[in-house]
Amino acid sequence: MTEKKKKLPLEGIRVIDITVVWAGPFATMMLGDLGAEVIMVESIHRFTAGARGTLAHPPDAAYENDHNGGWTAYAGRKPNPYAWNKCAFLNCHGRSKRAMTINLMVPEGKEIFKELVKVSDIIVENNAPRVFDHLGFSYEALSAVNPRLIMIRASGFGQTGPYSHWRGYGANMAAFTSDYWQSQYSTDEIGTRTQAFSMDTTGACSMVMSALMALAVREKTGRGQYIDLAQTQTVLACYGDAFLDYAMNGNIQESMQNRWPSALQGCYRCAGDDQWAYAVVTIFNDEEWEGLRRAMGNPAWMKDGKWADMISRYKNHDEFDKHVEAWTKQRDKYEVMHLLQKEGVPAGPVLCDKDAHHDPHVNERDFFLEMTQKWCGARRYPGPAWKYSRTPQKFTLPPAGLGEHNEWAYKKVLGKSDEEYERLVKEKHIGDEYLPHVK
Repeated sequence: MTEKKKKLPLEGIRVIDITVVWAGPFATMMLGDLGAEVIMVESIHRFTAGARGTLAHPPDAAYENDHNGGWTAYAGRKPNPYAWNKCAFLNCHGRSKRAMTINLMVPEGKEIFKELVKVSDIIVENNAPRVFDHLGFSYEALSAVNPRLIMIRASGFGQTGPYSHWRGYGANMAAFTSDYWQSQYSTDEIGTRTQAFSMDTTGACSMVMSALMALAVREKTGRGQYIDLAQTQTVLACYGDAFLDYAMNGNIQESMQNRWPSALQGCYRCAGDDQWAYAVVTIFNDEEWEGLRRAMGNPAWMKDGKWADMISRYKNHDEFDKHVEAWTKQRDKYEVMHLLQKEGVPAGPVLCDKDAHHDPHVNERDFFLEMTQKWCGARRYPGPAWKYSRTPQKFTLPPAGLGEHNEWAYKKVLGKSDEEYERLVKEKHIGDEYLPHVK
């Protein structure tokens, strides 16, 4: 294997990361995983809720008995000291990056940022609307510094249009895009939602794809470009069938709960007392129907003429569910999965996060990465979904602490002298802790 083949796709590309919450940081992490040199630009003067937790200085007492988990969790339920480096939100999408601090609210900080732009390839930002414009960082201004610059601005609604000034998080955008409505289990429970939002992943993947395409164009033209990405539209694109159904038939899609419009499908209770003792089964065609028949031991009820074809079976879906659940209740969810998969029937157990973390298939594929982060210790982190046949992946940068790589960024990347660096430390551009007044 030659050295050329060993390189990751984006080695030699530098990305400025000024992103918040989930979609933006997840996108820049993937760019880093692909080999890009990603530099997170933050400030010790201002805390942005989401990217590094909920508060800059959270009280320990509030988390001692916190079992809610999720993005507000801290390693060992002990936020301090350095809470901003120990929160779950940072640690789930903070790897493969370096971190520096700049005070962008003062003229010298803006000039330092432009110096960084001059030696970089891509900027990714998904801040509230108009933040970059207020800072004077429009594409016109920054491309004047670096004509090869690729700038991705990924706000919720895009930079143009009547909603371009609207602010929001994943929940607000899910409501706007009809994602809440179309992914509901029932109208009675529409207000009870998971913390996972479609826009965070669709938005992140769209940012990565747009960056790759812009790099490909730059290879041909020598010039960068501006990418106005509306994260809400990345979700709208996923519901083409529903929009076409409405446009053609005037139909507003209702919740199907666990069902599917062209298949027999359900989530069925299995043996066991835990709340996750369920398995999901799907039957799309006659072949899978026959597989189900074999797995269930050719039960008498399946010989009735009402089960002769898929249309008839679908008309009797309620009765089908009762028969299948009577069978699954006598078996462990994993047994249900193995019996059905053996006969070619799509089936899978319902797993909680603990189950997924210890799942043998996921672990045999080395999905989880063992990394040691200075403030959280050795942990298993979710890794990328892809594997290269000719390029070994390298994950050498655990989630970055606030300003952890300041000296490298200022001296190696920007060429600042030791004296200049010390002056910027004194003037509070550079630091690895939020200032005491920052909430």
